[in-house]
Amino acid sequence: MAGRNRQDVYATLRRKVLTTELAPGAPLSENELAAALGVSRTPVRESLILLAEEGLVQVFPKVGSFVSRVDPVRVADAQFLREAVELAALDDLPPTLDPALLTELEENLRRQDEPDVDLEGFFALDEEFHLGLLKLSGHGAAWTTVGNAKGHLDRARRLGLHEATPPAVNAGQHRAIFNAVRTGDIAEARATMRLHLRAVFDDVERIRERSPELFASNDGSTPVRRNVVVWD
Repeated sequence: MAGRNRQDVYATLRRKVLTTELAPGAPLSENELAAALGVSRTPVRESLILLAEEGLVQVFPKVGSFVSRVDPVRVADAQFLREAVELAALDDLPPTLDPALLTELEENLRRQDEPDVDLEGFFALDEEFHLGLLKLSGHGAAWTTVGNAKGHLDRARRLGLHEATPPAVNAGQHRAIFNAVRTGDIAEARATMRLHLRAVFDDVERIRERSPELFASNDGSTPVRRNVVVWD
């Protein structure tokens, strides 16, 4: 039961960091987080240690723990890994594509176009779409490795969807990639995929100019603790 508790707390806190419900730079109180989750401080403390190892939380002795600000260097590194994997997968597509996977991708694209899809719903569909493309090439298992490396990238992407790139733009790019894959135009699929994946950098720069407090300054400064953000 204790192990399950730790896993649940870790998964909950990680999700809240990645979705920016716990915003970049937000202070984290073990006591208040434990009270909000209805658990003891121990699984919260252990979860914060794991998140710190991922670079999603920063711990400052005698000051406190904070959600790490989005690090553009980590964003770029994760983007490099993702682009390398997804473009290589396109080169590995077989001559005959799995019809069941093609149907799943078509359904995914249809759901992306639904007018009432919300931000987190679209983000989940986006993840499923890219995983589906990897599965077409037989490299679906690589998505786990990519996912473990892209915490800062995912937060930057969510900020972009919140403030810069509308979901409809991403959905249109997904459709263009899929059409190129289905017709065997791998050169077009690669070019569109590269453009699609790199759009996050433009979003990051716009958001960074407008909200620099969300991003790592790399100046060694220590944040000042304020009241913790606790969700309802």
